[in-house]
Amino acid sequence: MRSSSSASASAPRPPSTAAPAGASALRLWGLLFVLAGNMLIDALEVSVVVVALPSIGADLGLPLTSAQWMMTGFAIGFGGLMLFGGRVVERLGRREVYLAALVGFAAASVAGALVDDVRLLVATRVVKGFCAALTAPTGLAIIQTAYPEGPLRDRALSVYTLFGASGFTAGLLLSGVLTAVDWRLTFAFPAPVVLVLFFFGLRLIPGTDRKAGRRPGDDGPPRYDVAGAATWTAGLLTLVGGTVSVPTHGWTGLRSGGLLAASAVLFVAFVLVERRTPHPLVRFTFLTHGPLVRSALGAAALNGSYLGLLFVLTYELQTLHGWHPLRAALALVPAAAPLAVTALLSGRMVAAFGTARLIAVGAVFPLAGYVWQVRQSWPLDYATTVLPTTLLVGAGFVLSFAALNTQATSQLPPPERRAGAGLYQTAVQAGAALVPALVAALLVAHRPAAGAPPAEFLAACRPALVLVALVGALGLLVGVAGARPRRD
Repeated sequence: MRSSSSASASAPRPPSTAAPAGASALRLWGLLFVLAGNMLIDALEVSVVVVALPSIGADLGLPLTSAQWMMTGFAIGFGGLMLFGGRVVERLGRREVYLAALVGFAAASVAGALVDDVRLLVATRVVKGFCAALTAPTGLAIIQTAYPEGPLRDRALSVYTLFGASGFTAGLLLSGVLTAVDWRLTFAFPAPVVLVLFFFGLRLIPGTDRKAGRRPGDDGPPRYDVAGAATWTAGLLTLVGGTVSVPTHGWTGLRSGGLLAASAVLFVAFVLVERRTPHPLVRFTFLTHGPLVRSALGAAALNGSYLGLLFVLTYELQTLHGWHPLRAALALVPAAAPLAVTALLSGRMVAAFGTARLIAVGAVFPLAGYVWQVRQSWPLDYATTVLPTTLLVGAGFVLSFAALNTQATSQLPPPERRAGAGLYQTAVQAGAALVPALVAALLVAHRPAAGAPPAEFLAACRPALVLVALVGALGLLVGVAGARPRRD
């Protein structure tokens, strides 16, 4: 958007810092409604299935190792195709890709609510994850270009941030309400919402120059690096598939061992592809950038351990203790709500204390919560066991979540920050895919025989909780390493 300065009409006009009036202001608020609304949908898409997992498993006859795909499928689509999605947006344009992703998300939501085959259900989750990978970062880029620099853009970014931070909490509550009626509603409900956003977006999302995102000298046919995206995503899929197959087929079984071996081959192929292609999705020089690597590892540990904990708790509360889905959802809210409440204060915290300190101190609280949860006993007491754990995890997110995001890219040169942010988000989603899969495998591997007392089933959850605590300890080690004084 441009200002009407008194300079010559042929001269370039700087962006206006004044708030637009009338129809222009209304249009910008309408655009923010579309972008923030879709960010909310993207953010709640993982949590909305957390409470529904026991109902999905019971209705479709799925073991925990199959039900976990409802969580990890979305994370694989999101993280596995995040970097590829950025390339698609570069080549085809923000408006076109954003609108197409909204339609794809709605179609996958409807399909997920109708199918019974677990493979098709997982496929819809992967598709929705890919659509989120197209819209989540693109929405932020649209705000940064469509809104004039100054108070208006600041307000738009605040609203966008608030909706994103509130999404996980909203998803938990919505999951509890909808699952009590029918778990299929948790898959179907985004469709009408996203279609409404699509029709508004047709009128409000601005067009972009398709060549704007191309690198200098890259005037030939679009290069998407499909081979890189395919090998990376397939590697994640086979790694998760092999991991959850181990309890049933053993480490040397054709299904489990074969998938794990295929995963290793695919990751090696990904590295070879990226080293040879002239426009790789991943620039391996980023791996020498300490703040980005530490942020990626810390965020992957934080996100993965958090989702692993929720996986265990929803199994314990609903399957073992017979809690109503809404009651279970409310029980998990203390882990998610603090971040939503304090989202707009996170920038001030980072400015006041610095990223390294917040990350290191923030990693202490979730680890303390995980260790506290390991000592659980039958019957599981919410007030003295689960509630302290969820509050400690919530405190960790308040302190370190924004600091991790900031540290990941703040020291990169401006032209490199978008690529660095994509690599960081890929790591975050990889943690969200791998840790719940490992947790599910441990729960199944240590599950006692049918008919055993409930106390034995609860005790069998301890190895999974120990794994969650170990992942949290990794996050603490990374945070402490980043907080140590360093020589120039």
